[in-house]
Amino acid sequence: MVTRDYIFTSESVSEGHPDKVADQISDAILDEHIKGDKRSRVAMETLVTTGRIVLSGEITSSQKIDYEKVARDVVRDIGYTDADIGFDCATCEVNAHVHSQSPDISQGVTEGEGLFSEQGAGDQGMMFGFAVAETKELMPMPILLAHRLVKRLADVRRSGELKFIRPDSKSQVTIQYENSKPKRVEAIVVSTQHTPDVSHKDITDGVVETTIKKIIPASFIDKNTKIYVNPTGRFVVGGPHGDTGLTGRKIIVDTYGGMGRHGGGAFSGKDPSKVDRSAAYMARYIAKNIVAAGLAYRCEVQLAYAIGVADPVSVLVDTFGTGTVPEEKIAERVRGVFNLKPAGIIEMLDLLKPIFRSTSNYGHFGREDAGFVWEKTDRAAALKG
Repeated sequence: MVTRDYIFTSESVSEGHPDKVADQISDAILDEHIKGDKRSRVAMETLVTTGRIVLSGEITSSQKIDYEKVARDVVRDIGYTDADIGFDCATCEVNAHVHSQSPDISQGVTEGEGLFSEQGAGDQGMMFGFAVAETKELMPMPILLAHRLVKRLADVRRSGELKFIRPDSKSQVTIQYENSKPKRVEAIVVSTQHTPDVSHKDITDGVVETTIKKIIPASFIDKNTKIYVNPTGRFVVGGPHGDTGLTGRKIIVDTYGGMGRHGGGAFSGKDPSKVDRSAAYMARYIAKNIVAAGLAYRCEVQLAYAIGVADPVSVLVDTFGTGTVPEEKIAERVRGVFNLKPAGIIEMLDLLKPIFRSTSNYGHFGREDAGFVWEKTDRAAALKG
């Protein structure tokens, strides 16, 4: 294993960030369709801006839903209930522009149709999964801590512990690595929307005491750690009023904070027939089980598909020199242990359930308390051989 010293940074954003508002609406619509029709085909995009939500996409489903109600309910749950904070679930305009899935795509995805008898991939493309043994969740530490900071901010906002906090916030964590392992926190950045009457000092003190000290291990903070809270000095205008939000614009936040590669396809708003989403979950499942099996300290898995074809066109395992057996042998075991066809992925990961809105905040990976099958390490023993 080749080791080195370096510094790495990852960011996260809260449920009130405009891009995440859009992700949650798209995934809530997906969930509502799956509740009534497990085989729904959904590709939903959402735009949020000042006083307006725009829904657009392709949906083929026997389940009829009230798109406007779903969108307003999500915004209400997040906490945008008053125009004074930049967005109001009750008064914002909601426009829906939805049509059915292309029949040319449908025949390639539906079993028994198209050129092949099996359910094929919903699109071409490559998907990546990543795992590393630097945390118990087998996630990179920078993104894991960044997620926890904004999640904690949401918790203290909802509980009223910090009454001046509003829904929109961002975090950033910089970790110093020594011999390729986390050594200390170099820098922490937290920016949170707030009421107009609170002082910058009160914001800083409140965030440090209730959030940063509760999330960042004390052993990783020293006298040289830099902490920045609302470094512009003011963050009153936020949410969709402060910045237009779009589905799928936080794909690095959704995955590994930049430490693992990303195939390019976003997750939110897509049903599991879309391998952009389901195969990325499978790639994480594979990589995590490889690391859990002790076959590597660090692992990245790439899967690639052709539209309408069931079997992946390629499977690549990269252990970055940390593998305990040759990567080719690991890849062989992967093909034997995991069903990599779209239908097999959906079955193995139990994806025909309305679980998708819960994935859209605080990362799709590393959340062992969320019940996501792809976070289990139940295939590690089989991979050991």
